Amino acid sequence: MTDAVTGAAKSVETPEGLASVEAVLSMLAQSGYIATPEIATAVYLAHHLRKPVLIEGPAGVGKTDLARSVALGLGQPLIRMQCYEGLDESKALYEWKYGKQLLYTQILKDKIGHLVEDADSLDEALHKLNSFQDIFFSRDFLEPRPLLKAMEQSTGSVLLIDEIDKSDEEFEALLLEVLSDYQVTVPEIGTIAAQVPPLVMLTSNATRELGDALKRRCLHLHIDFPDAELEARIVRTRVPGVSERLLERLVAFIQAVRGENIRKLPSISETIDWARTLILLHADSLEPAMVRSTLNVILKRQSDIAEVSGKVEALLDSRDKAGR
Repeated sequence: MTDAVTGAAKSVETPEGLASVEAVLSMLAQSGYIATPEIATAVYLAHHLRKPVLIEGPAGVGKTDLARSVALGLGQPLIRMQCYEGLDESKALYEWKYGKQLLYTQILKDKIGHLVEDADSLDEALHKLNSFQDIFFSRDFLEPRPLLKAMEQSTGSVLLIDEIDKSDEEFEALLLEVLSDYQVTVPEIGTIAAQVPPLVMLTSNATRELGDALKRRCLHLHIDFPDAELEARIVRTRVPGVSERLLERLVAFIQAVRGENIRKLPSISETIDWARTLILLHADSLEPAMVRSTLNVILKRQSDIAEVSGKVEALLDSRDKAGR
């Protein structure tokens, strides 16, 4: 076992896209992500303060897409770890290549006589065998998982820890060393520190309360459903073929639906899907029959579809009145 710390962190040069809040806004826009100043500020601070960002908000508001867009804009690999109940260090940090270790053991068994044949004593023979035993738990037999893989990227990376609230509290404790010092400890090898600390983003849908220790190590960012103006900008970027007339009406309808008492509110991604659907159906306006036939694109529960279906005319009328 090696006790020395490996891969000591080096000074990090700030990428052009993270030079200022305005640069972040521009970088994200070029990647197709229309961000608010609050979002851009959180990304800027995450790099310069070397703190992870804990992103909370309803499902489908662009939390995961933010990490993808940052990685795309920076030209860095996106390393994603999807959290789930029972996630442990073998899936998050590393595991040993047991098949390769077994093969090595077989080779060592076949060659053991040759290795010790010139040993003059038992102690000398044991010393020779111990030198080969150290190789058994070496980097050659280590399989990095997302956390360690992010530490090993020499050019930097964006580490997305997705839906952290779905993991166990024990996994939060496992993250503390990684998020505090950007390093991973492998008992058989030592401590592996990131040469270039990754830009870390954690997402949560708030299915459970996260621990205070984890929250203290993170910047907090809440992303909510956008207002009509921002949502129109997002759809215009993602669906360039949509007409302004149709865009205005479909965004207004989505905004009205979010005011209804339904279980699953339509997300931004579903607004984008609906815009693409209406273009495919050659719709140039929102007619009640067309809206009803495509509600399954924006609503994912039958009870919600039934609730909104009976109010389509009223929602369209309120939308038109609001636009006057």
